[in-house]
Amino acid sequence: MDSLFNSKFMQAINRAGQKLGSNKFVNALQSGMMSSMAVIMVGAIFQIIQSILGPSMLRILSVNNPWYGFLSLPYEFTMNFIAVWVVILMANQYAKNLKLKNNIITAIDATVIFFLMSAPVIPSKTGMVSLNTTYLGAQGLFVGFIIVGLVVKIEKFCSDHNIKIKMPEVVPAALQASFSAILPLLFEVVIFGVIFIIIEVGTRGQYNFASGIMAILEQPLKVLSSTPGIIIIDLIGLILWGFGIHGSMIIMTIMMPLWLQAAGVNAALHAAGKALKFNPVFLLAPFAAIGGAGNTFPLVLMGLRAKSKQIKAVSKAALIPGLFSINEPAIFGMPIMYNPIMIIPYVVNTLVVIIFYWLGFKLGILGLPFIPIMSLLPIGGSDYVTSLNIVNLIWPYLMIIPSGIIWYPFFKAYDKQLYEKEQSVSQN
Repeated sequence: MDSLFNSKFMQAINRAGQKLGSNKFVNALQSGMMSSMAVIMVGAIFQIIQSILGPSMLRILSVNNPWYGFLSLPYEFTMNFIAVWVVILMANQYAKNLKLKNNIITAIDATVIFFLMSAPVIPSKTGMVSLNTTYLGAQGLFVGFIIVGLVVKIEKFCSDHNIKIKMPEVVPAALQASFSAILPLLFEVVIFGVIFIIIEVGTRGQYNFASGIMAILEQPLKVLSSTPGIIIIDLIGLILWGFGIHGSMIIMTIMMPLWLQAAGVNAALHAAGKALKFNPVFLLAPFAAIGGAGNTFPLVLMGLRAKSKQIKAVSKAALIPGLFSINEPAIFGMPIMYNPIMIIPYVVNTLVVIIFYWLGFKLGILGLPFIPIMSLLPIGGSDYVTSLNIVNLIWPYLMIIPSGIIWYPFFKAYDKQLYEKEQSVSQN
């Protein structure tokens, strides 16, 4: 096992993972998603209030009540426009990563292009004009990623080659920056405008840029978001953690847009009083249901009674963070990464917990998520607030039992190994 972990192949994987994590575009993508948490949280809070006061729970407000409609507005302008806010945040960060001087203007330019390509104007017979907002929510996130990558690269090219309208030095800096942005944005509008027209004409209006991109991505995304696909993705994330690579961040970068989209579909069904739909992407939650990636909380609880001073000290330090699904102290302190004894239960227990969650959803024991909220709540907290189902709150604590059973023999073996090593060092 040691030879496998130290092989050239595994070392190459480690280097590739580290390189991916340090990539400027991936870093900006991760930053944009993480920075949007405030927007997601606020929208989700109002959705929770609406759900509690609405017909499905306390029945204080009817669907036709003006207050019920008002409580839906924050959600409409947060989650249903989440792609817009992520584009702004991501473009701003990517421009910073590429050391562009006017990163705010670059973010605005990217947003303009995103609207141009993703929200075509719909004229009505009465002369009213509206926007097609289909791809301004979670469904348009992947389109937004593509547009940000291209727009920022164009602006970087213009900056490196000094392609801009130059103003005298006496002109205020803000005005200079504004004029400098004219040519890059003009090029972007022309380039993307031509692409938009080619797609519209080439498909005879069947697709535009956003719907065309999503049609291309549809089949791979279906494979990714199938039950076997999600399990494989979770497995990859766990294995990456085993090599010291932040597997959670990598898989969530790919899967979070799909999770938000699935929760958004259920939010609409819930608001309409219809049955919610199971989506395999909901099986991402068991990946870190009990104390963080790999469900390490049972291990931490066992570690409090360990013979090894190292394991006991790490467990004490990891207990409170683990309650809030922060388990880096356990992963790096035990350590679990590059540790053949601990990697096996780290992966296996998580796959077992995923199976239990799948059964819970399929048998109707667990409530399906319909509130898009992702936060560092205590164990079971996120499960509850996304579904408002009390069983979801209790379920992770029940999962400590099967998870702990798998962890136990490996914990005992590792504890014995470290204890004997510590005793030997002490005697010497």
